[in-house]
Amino acid sequence: MQIQHTLNIGILAHVDAGKTSLTERLLFDTGTIDRLGSVDAGDTQTDTGVIERQRGITVHSAVTSFTTGSTQVNLIDTPGHTDFVAEVERVLGVLDGAVLVLSAVEGVQAHTRVLMRTLREAELPVLLFVNKIDRSGARAAALLGDVRHKLVPHPLSMTAVRDLGTPSARALPHVLDDEAEFRTRVAETLAEVDETVLARVVDGPFPDPAALRTALAEQTRQGRVHPVFFGSARSGQGVGALVDGLTGLLRPPSVDVGAGPSGGTPPRGTVFAVERGASGKKTAYVRLFSGTLSARQHVTLHRHGPDGAPLAHPGQITALQVVGRAGRGGAGRHGDDGARQLTAGGIGRVGGLVEARVGDRLTDPAGRDDGPRPPRFPAPTLRTLVRPRHRAPGAAGRLHAALRRLAEQDPLLHTCPGPDGATSVLLYGEVQKEVLAATLAHDFGIEAVFAPSRTVCLERPVGIGEAYEEMGRQAASPSGFAATVGLRVEPAPRDAGVVFRYETELGALPHAFHTAIEETVHDALRSGPHGWAVTDCTVTLVRSGFASPVSTAGDFRGLTPVVLGRALERAGTRVYEPCHVFDVDVPLDALPAVTSCLAALGADLAETAGGLTSWLVKGTIPASRVRAAEHRLPGLTRGEALWWSRPGGDRPLSRAAARARAN
Repeated sequence: MQIQHTLNIGILAHVDAGKTSLTERLLFDTGTIDRLGSVDAGDTQTDTGVIERQRGITVHSAVTSFTTGSTQVNLIDTPGHTDFVAEVERVLGVLDGAVLVLSAVEGVQAHTRVLMRTLREAELPVLLFVNKIDRSGARAAALLGDVRHKLVPHPLSMTAVRDLGTPSARALPHVLDDEAEFRTRVAETLAEVDETVLARVVDGPFPDPAALRTALAEQTRQGRVHPVFFGSARSGQGVGALVDGLTGLLRPPSVDVGAGPSGGTPPRGTVFAVERGASGKKTAYVRLFSGTLSARQHVTLHRHGPDGAPLAHPGQITALQVVGRAGRGGAGRHGDDGARQLTAGGIGRVGGLVEARVGDRLTDPAGRDDGPRPPRFPAPTLRTLVRPRHRAPGAAGRLHAALRRLAEQDPLLHTCPGPDGATSVLLYGEVQKEVLAATLAHDFGIEAVFAPSRTVCLERPVGIGEAYEEMGRQAASPSGFAATVGLRVEPAPRDAGVVFRYETELGALPHAFHTAIEETVHDALRSGPHGWAVTDCTVTLVRSGFASPVSTAGDFRGLTPVVLGRALERAGTRVYEPCHVFDVDVPLDALPAVTSCLAALGADLAETAGGLTSWLVKGTIPASRVRAAEHRLPGLTRGEALWWSRPGGDRPLSRAAARARAN
């Protein structure tokens, strides 16, 4: 059957809820694989890393697919830990919907709530699959109540469970056409979020099954109602109903396929994963939103540098494989043409783009990156130095090269050479550091030693400062450079990064000299008067001059940091420390102890709201104290605290604290 729709679905779950087993079952039941893989044996389709299996968390995205009817469903395994925020949120940006897996035994766990919050912030429609109904201790009605209380306000059970908690447990799909009681329950749930349904429930005529199906699909896609499917990935119970829910409730948005690479709608897509084979060959996973892609096509990759400056990298596709159209689990089922050309809505494995990194936006060579700018993620808040444990010849170079390859998979994993042969790495958290160490050992055979992490602060100018230095009669400035440079530094809006402007005439200097000044400004701002990177500032070239043929680009590279340093001193800068925004849900009797602990850690409490069984406390806390909060809260709350935090903003440090951090 010809594919008419492509649906890109993420599967997320708390550890051990059965995410991988459900993926295997979906592939097996739809005929994509001929045997079920085992998590314990390590032969499942999305178990791509030993480290991920050992730690029980997903670090990098994996993609597989199956076909049901005229719909191809691409399943994207997604990380859930906040230390991998760049990977998580960029993957969510290419999805059409998600399945959140719960255990019928363990129920709504802490990380389940974190994942649902992330999905709702991404405005993705979500189906819930309650796994393990055939295990002793499984719950149905009580668990549905927990889902309503702790997870989403409008869950709707789509299956009836028989023989719950026994090996013979069954999940029977409800049918709108045949069950009056189910029609009433659906209508009542929809009436809470849909005024049209509410009017028909109250005033009549009562909506018929067709109207309810249409309204349910619409409210599910809007993320207002969350259908719940009970089942067992081990036995396959309820999985068929989940597949019907995916295709019936999460129909993908319309896409603009265009007329192909030679005309029509230009291609636009996002690189959401990068992998390298044993030979080092790079493959980029691209979700295409419009147009088409094929092998030998020229494209351009767009991204923003650490300072916010737009970057473009042209390239040519040398190989392209459409996920689900060829290769393992379905080779040739859709014909060679479908495997060679990627159309809008689909996902492709693309080779030849050597500069590709996670988060890149893709267009045709003439296309501008004028689509919606992706979210600006908070910068990593920790810095560590990494050295090889065994200092053999070339070990430091191999370590640095390995870290650079890993940085391709996470655009916010910044690396640069450090002192004494070490590599400096910017991170989000300690879990990320632990995974990096394990990855270096397993994938590259490098045993690395990580120094204790240090919080990364930043500086912003507080006023306007200007400085210049001119060449004298001997064609040299007082600093000895054959160049004239004048710079003005002033504050820019928050999150503006570094903006470089000209008040001089662009043709007044050779292009190479202009380039030397601008590049040197960006380099010099990596270390301000207090030793931290300077951001959110505008630097303007207000004076320039050269003496031909004496002046060189090196003169401008040498003089620019001298003048910039003086301008920064005159403007003045203030140091800011990174913070996390947090929510913590604590038992009623633990509120005083928790708020005292958070205050002692430097947290600013923004909101406290009481419920029937717990208090919700919101606020900000210095990034350097997050780990301490996570360690102390369980002891203060009998292990019942639910902590959620992520990088968010910063706050100024006192001068004494800034000096202490710099040392």
